[in-house]
Amino acid sequence: MSEGRAEDAPGIRRARPDEYAELGRMLVEVYSSTAGMPRVEEQPGYYDMLRDVAARASRPTLQVLVAVDGTGRPVGCVDFISDMAQYGSGGTARNVPDAAGIRLLAVDPGSRGRGVGKALTLACIDRARGLGRSAVILHTTRGMQTAWAMYERLGFERFPEIDFRQEQLEVFGFRLQLAPRG
Repeated sequence: MSEGRAEDAPGIRRARPDEYAELGRMLVEVYSSTAGMPRVEEQPGYYDMLRDVAARASRPTLQVLVAVDGTGRPVGCVDFISDMAQYGSGGTARNVPDAAGIRLLAVDPGSRGRGVGKALTLACIDRARGLGRSAVILHTTRGMQTAWAMYERLGFERFPEIDFRQEQLEVFGFRLQLAPRG
């Protein structure tokens, strides 16, 4: 995967309600087609949660961010969680103090390799810094090797204390320590 060129970098902003259905479809498509992820019929509740962008966006501690291409078309999205108590995954991540979280990063298959995932991740890191958080937390799976490698290049390190299983799926924790504000 290329890191993307500056001229290809997507714009990042909060998702609008008129985009929620499209983003929900993108999330289900991306996650259900990822190696090792459960099929929709195996975990329908999980995929219902992915699809329901409006419900997540209504939470005061969560921002659904969207990456848009030069035409304004959504090409990726991510959930930024400013309060880990509201992180919403399995495991113990909700107990990590003074951190912000990243969940449900997805990039439209036709837009991969253009820096969309990186831009969304960096936008979340910037928001966490702006809130004065000391760390950013996220989870990924073995099937998401491109994302896993990108997170490591950005400085995230494995944080096994927050690993968990979603039924048969192993989910791995990562943490990026942020420098204290000076």
